[in-house]
Amino acid sequence: MQELIKELNILSEVNAEENCEVFKTSVEQNTGRQRKLYVESYGCQMNFSDSEIVTSIMQKEGFDTTSDFQKADVILLNTCSIRDKAEQTVRKRLTQFNTIKKSKPELLIGVLGCMAERLKSKLLEEEKIVDLVAGPDAYRDLPNLVRQVDEGQRSVNTFLSREETYADISPVRLNSNGVTAFISIMRGCDNMCSFCVVPFTRGRERSRDPYSIINEAKTLFEQGYREVTLLGQNVDSYKWSPEVNNKARLDARLEKAEVFKVINFANLLEMVALVNPDLRIRFSTSHPKDITDEVLHTMKKYDNICKYIHLPAQSGNTRVLELMNRTYTRDWYINRVNAIRRILGEDCGISSDMIAGFCTETEEEHQDTLTLMDYVKYDFSYMFYYSERPGTLAAKKFKDDIPLEVKKKRLQEIIEKQQTISTERNRKDIGKVFKVLVEGTSKRSVEDLQGRNSANKVVIFPKETYSKGEYVNVRVKDCTAATLLGEAVK
Repeated sequence: MQELIKELNILSEVNAEENCEVFKTSVEQNTGRQRKLYVESYGCQMNFSDSEIVTSIMQKEGFDTTSDFQKADVILLNTCSIRDKAEQTVRKRLTQFNTIKKSKPELLIGVLGCMAERLKSKLLEEEKIVDLVAGPDAYRDLPNLVRQVDEGQRSVNTFLSREETYADISPVRLNSNGVTAFISIMRGCDNMCSFCVVPFTRGRERSRDPYSIINEAKTLFEQGYREVTLLGQNVDSYKWSPEVNNKARLDARLEKAEVFKVINFANLLEMVALVNPDLRIRFSTSHPKDITDEVLHTMKKYDNICKYIHLPAQSGNTRVLELMNRTYTRDWYINRVNAIRRILGEDCGISSDMIAGFCTETEEEHQDTLTLMDYVKYDFSYMFYYSERPGTLAAKKFKDDIPLEVKKKRLQEIIEKQQTISTERNRKDIGKVFKVLVEGTSKRSVEDLQGRNSANKVVIFPKETYSKGEYVNVRVKDCTAATLLGEAVK
């Protein structure tokens, strides 16, 4: 049992091999309630943000929270289905928790999120490895689902909503450094990329009331947070129309933003930027087909909107992009990159997602991805080889015909290319001074602090008298492929 517990704790950190982040509940709430909740989140930032909503719902229902799964009465895994390895990691985790359940039969185990939505009752009825299954739009129903399990039933709700945004729920900040936080601005996705399960697991796109977003940003700033990341599967398609006589009033600094009859993402960015000039704003993710010059000019207008854009390319070849149903060409993507460089400058950070070995991809088409990377000069990328997902358009229409060894070879070439470019981009920052928001102590040494600059690059520098939550001007003296190293400028 001790070896199992040790393995469970290791898995609770980061699965670097799969590039799949794992977050566990770190908020200890002990008010003497009878039952404790433990939450673990896998995959994207949206899942992590959803877990904060889940925790809020369960705390209001009478649960305390724990960061120690051994003390938990209810364990919820918020899952990812984007790649097969992510699902296999969750299955391994469920097997381990079920081993613990043999000696603690009252333990309730539930699966939330994308994997729950994709597999639905199969996890309950066929595999019988969980007691509860809840999709991304069913979190309000969790207390009822738990009661059903308490009554001896296995419970499931994977209903996908066209309205649910959880706008009225104040998230419980998990694993919080007290400086940075996520704000979900929309849910679902209307893009039908052929390789992606998200439209099937998260439903149709819907935008959250902007005034609830502003109020959440204001509350976070008042609580001491100094950076928010606006989250959506495709933030550039954010659009919200206010209902007549049903619009919350903003404070005087934000009233000029109320002239918008239909609020788009550029308008929303401006509204959040106006909350306070000391509140930094980031956002993720942008879609190349939708990002507009209006958004870029809004970013340029406000210093507190970070000059960094995550702009997934997936491939550098137009034919492959068409098979992926990305709805843009290589030339269109380059046009958007050129606009970013023209409006925001060469120092604006750009990152990407890349998929190696998509169906029928030739060696020449793989080379197009490498040449695109050379052209754009990404600061960093999330890189994977193609993993066919059941139910996707690609699984239905195309044969997964690239041998695994070829996929891995191409992925390695992409990784090596990115490491070279990242180092090159970071070396150009040596000698420059950046405004860094301190997020905490460096993992290397308690004598150093770490934070990020506007371009989303991690900066490490000696602690001296500075502390978490401060803005510090730092001159870069050295770098690695992933980090800038410097010293504070007095």
